[in-house]
Amino acid sequence: MDKRLSIIIGCILLCFLWTGCKETKVTFGKDISFQKEENIHYGNDSGQVMDLYLPHQEPSKKKDVFMIIHGGGWRGGDKSQLTFFTLSMMQKFPDHIFVNLNYRLATATSSGIPNQTDDIENAVQYVEKKLKYNPKFILLGNSAGAHLSMLYAYHFDAKKRVKAVVNIVGPSDLSDPGFEKYVDYSFVKNYLVNPKAVAPGMSATSFASPISWVNSASVPTLSYYGNRDQVIPLSQKRRLDSVFTQNKVSHESYEFSGGHLDWDKAPHDQFLIDKIAVFLKQADTL
Repeated sequence: MDKRLSIIIGCILLCFLWTGCKETKVTFGKDISFQKEENIHYGNDSGQVMDLYLPHQEPSKKKDVFMIIHGGGWRGGDKSQLTFFTLSMMQKFPDHIFVNLNYRLATATSSGIPNQTDDIENAVQYVEKKLKYNPKFILLGNSAGAHLSMLYAYHFDAKKRVKAVVNIVGPSDLSDPGFEKYVDYSFVKNYLVNPKAVAPGMSATSFASPISWVNSASVPTLSYYGNRDQVIPLSQKRRLDSVFTQNKVSHESYEFSGGHLDWDKAPHDQFLIDKIAVFLKQADTL
């Protein structure tokens, strides 16, 4: 994160701490600014809230939407974990709308899937209604949020609203023996998916694996994995790349030197943001 952005964020945080004010504008220099709306309810559950950032530049122009989806093992985490990264992305993509999304967390009595993919659908519909047009969406998530981004885009996006996915350390194949070493794998296997949602002839882990739904019409995807990740092994990247290649899906994948939580640390964060910019330009030409 560069020094200027750090100063901006620091000022915003001090404003909250000292005066309790509720800022409705985020500004980067003199040329880039966004209207900010926090904790918008897109559903009746307390977990169904989002932060929305609308660029002031060319307000009449119909813009694409970045939907940012946090990780946390499907049953933890919060959108606040990705606020700083969202701000960094806004600086790079000032002509896009940004959504930082919370979703219903999974428990042993309330399955994550399809609730969480339904939440993405509900959030997409809410944004469409608010904007009064049908934008294209770029889903960007880390860890469980990346998994949900891929699963929604490849299987649940019936109206084909998603134009690209940015997958950051996301599990792509829940049946991968390497992923079975995940400390909370028993929860994934036994509780993540509602058995009533599973397609006939499929296991729950296969149904919830993004690679199960990749086909020649799947959207372009950029992936980013750590070479020392003890949570999501690099076999997840290799399996996903292989399925993309077999189906001739436009994709790019990169490795960074670090563990599961290191992707948004310098210099990995800026490398990723720069690669996203190039990737989306190429995706727009497909």
